[in-house]
Amino acid sequence: MAASFRKSEPVQGRSQTHATFEVENLNPTPASNNGCRSNRFMEDGVLLTWDDLSVTVAGGRPILQGLTGYARPGELLAIMGPSGCGKSTLLDTLAGRQGPNTSQAGHILINGRKQALAYGTSAYVTQDDALITTLTVREAVYYSAQLQLPDTMANSEKKERAETTIREMGLQDAMDTRIGGWGAKGLSGGQKRRVSICIEILTRPKLLFLDEPTSGLDSAASYYVMSRIASLNQKDNIGRTIIASIHQPSAEVFQLFTNLYLLSAGKTVYFGPVSAANEFFALNGFPCPSHQNPSDHFLKTINKDFDKDIEQGFANGIPTLEVIDILVKSYKSSDIYQMAQKEVAQICKQGSGALEENNRQSGFFTQWHVLTRRSFTNMSRDLGYYWLRLGIYISLSIVLGSVFSHIGMDNGSIQARGSLMMFVASFLTFMAIGGFPSFVEEMKVFERERLNGHYGVTPFVIGNTLSALPFLALVALIPGAITYFLPGLHHGYQHFLFFVMILFACMMLVESLMMIVASVVPNFLMGIIVGAGIQGIMILVGGFFRLPTDLPKPLLKYPFYHIVFHKYAYQGLFKNEFLGLTFPNAEAGNGGSPTITGEEILKQTWHFETAYSKWVDLAILFAMVVFYRVLFLIIIKTTEKVKPLMVKFMSATRKERTQVTVNPSATPSATPYCADKRQWQ
Repeated sequence: MAASFRKSEPVQGRSQTHATFEVENLNPTPASNNGCRSNRFMEDGVLLTWDDLSVTVAGGRPILQGLTGYARPGELLAIMGPSGCGKSTLLDTLAGRQGPNTSQAGHILINGRKQALAYGTSAYVTQDDALITTLTVREAVYYSAQLQLPDTMANSEKKERAETTIREMGLQDAMDTRIGGWGAKGLSGGQKRRVSICIEILTRPKLLFLDEPTSGLDSAASYYVMSRIASLNQKDNIGRTIIASIHQPSAEVFQLFTNLYLLSAGKTVYFGPVSAANEFFALNGFPCPSHQNPSDHFLKTINKDFDKDIEQGFANGIPTLEVIDILVKSYKSSDIYQMAQKEVAQICKQGSGALEENNRQSGFFTQWHVLTRRSFTNMSRDLGYYWLRLGIYISLSIVLGSVFSHIGMDNGSIQARGSLMMFVASFLTFMAIGGFPSFVEEMKVFERERLNGHYGVTPFVIGNTLSALPFLALVALIPGAITYFLPGLHHGYQHFLFFVMILFACMMLVESLMMIVASVVPNFLMGIIVGAGIQGIMILVGGFFRLPTDLPKPLLKYPFYHIVFHKYAYQGLFKNEFLGLTFPNAEAGNGGSPTITGEEILKQTWHFETAYSKWVDLAILFAMVVFYRVLFLIIIKTTEKVKPLMVKFMSATRKERTQVTVNPSATPSATPYCADKRQWQ
């Protein structure tokens, strides 16, 4: 793109002059010098435009103000600006990930039409690398390929696609290296970022969003990551539209971008070719010093956070707010701004039509089967998920069995057996919250993959449940055997197996409860506190510390006592232990019977319900497991549906408040919108 500049009159009486672009050609050749290839990129690719785009948060505080721009196939657009300028907000809004507490005005069009981004058309690489740390690079990408690619594609083809993608991102030497995380050394930060990109480009998306892809990386790693991204168009001949928010790129990284969108305080400071940005700043009186990174100079010029710390000689001593105002007004009055407006209108008129939705995705069975295998692999390798818990359970069971060893059959053993049953149902299962941090990390991966449409909520819940069953059975069986046989509880393997099944069901219930907590409180420290508090209340009203007949009827007995799982766990364990046994009666000297039966103990001492079998209590516990898991699924699905509705409501409310008028004959479903006329046609 050839651009020249001309001096213009001072802005509103300021002595500082500003510059205006005179643009000769606003259609630079994208990525490739081959004209036919460029035309094919434009025809087959995704053209994204946004016009007069504004975003505000609750309370009316603006984050983005009247932004206009475009992104074309084969080009790499950089969104830059100081911290808090709205880079991530702009990227999220363009990608359709607007938060529920924000409202949007303006128009975002795809190929000149208002339409949703179809599956397989776009991908979003988040700033944080939410990856399963126990998997190798090959496993992580291959599992994702099995989830995203259609069932009609053979597994050998999916594996080849995964390995090809890994090689494209330069990770062939780290294929069998575990990703690694806290407490486990693995990939470097740049390699993890490239793994995240690998996962998102498996479907060969035509539109790629990247949020701070170089955050936390050194200059060398940043360059390698961005150079791999920039070379994607040459690797597979797909004209991708790539948009990346980036904080402070090095000079080498900066030159990789085609266009620059520079923001400050939510306003457009500059939008145009990277090669012309230096001259724009220079002719407005803020030239980039020799041998200095242009991106550093741009950010320092428009960063108002440290205005008082900047030496007087910088920017001719003009306050940063005035500098920003000069640049914003200069850009608004420039030819390049007018040409950008015309380019947006031209794209609308020449829209390529509606995007075809890609329904070629793995089926329901494949999704939950792959997720089960992936989750099982993660659980088996993550020491903190179950293995550490198993070790602690065994140690605790040995101590517990030793404390109650040779419990005997005298009258005093009645209270001892009751205390042991209570501890098993309450505190032994209470420790199941220890796997909460690992589950939260898995939830982060789920949220990233779910937002990008890799699979549904139901397969995730099924996969997580099935993969946990063998580990929970192991944790219930080994400590359960120690706890049961060391004190010498009710003889008979039927009683022992029932004891283990109750322990297994209680652990599943606690894990299900923590899944619900994780869906509402994603922070694992707060989640553990909330989960522990909920279980504490359940234990108190479960019928041991305060007998069921003595519980206050409003709220605590009705309904709490009847809906907490501890009631049925206590009853099942006590029935399993006491029914069929007889003990010496402490009241025998007062004319009472010399013995007392287990059924009498359940009724008179513990005030439990004996009208139904212990197997009913076990069935209720498993029914509660199913209910908790379904409730978790409903919460996730409801959240997904409510968020977009909240966004629409907030946007509609803002439009009513600002009294935006729209052509009453407008039909925005699939009608081209002409930016130059500001109305639907």
